[in-house]
Amino acid sequence: MGSMAPHPLTVGFDLDMTLIDSRPGIKATYRALSAETGTPIDLDLVVSRLGPPVEHELANWYPAHAVAAAADRYREIYPAYAITPSPALPGARESVAAIRARGGRTIVVTAKHTPNARLHLAHLGIEPDEVIGSLWAERKGDALREHGTQVYVGDHTGDVRGARTADALSVGVTTGPCDADELRAAGADVVLPDLTRFPAWLRTYSEPA
Repeated sequence: MGSMAPHPLTVGFDLDMTLIDSRPGIKATYRALSAETGTPIDLDLVVSRLGPPVEHELANWYPAHAVAAAADRYREIYPAYAITPSPALPGARESVAAIRARGGRTIVVTAKHTPNARLHLAHLGIEPDEVIGSLWAERKGDALREHGTQVYVGDHTGDVRGARTADALSVGVTTGPCDADELRAAGADVVLPDLTRFPAWLRTYSEPA
């Protein structure tokens, strides 16, 4: 009997402020939503704290009974405003390529609405093996575990919590709202300044036996 083939290396990434700088697009979408609904929204404040689901942010600006409808409308108008202005972050394409070159798989696990996440990635020519949306913090752990993810890369303490929930190695990047100290305090195993450092780190990583 031969031994079972090992699972391929599977690395998960968050999307906003990990793979892409979605601030210009998100700001444009909130600006349009604000104009359409007549509700003032501090756009700079919103994009300074990206990560949680849009409902969490909208609850700061809309009464509780109006949040669900505002979130639906935000997701509906998002493709028209948010995709084109949002660039890939430095090192994003190279990081996905480094995993593929090693024979690994890449999945994106994000709080963003899945169809909108796919639009961002297609526009930027980043091609993960799977995209799983509408998951935040510990709930990301369910998808990471289901896909046998060994490493999860994100910019938010919520991403660290998701990785730990799945018993995956947590790699934090400081391109989002959380600094290195916050990421380490949340339990990140590795903290990098950005994804340009990820391919070199990956070369040092040994998969669990």
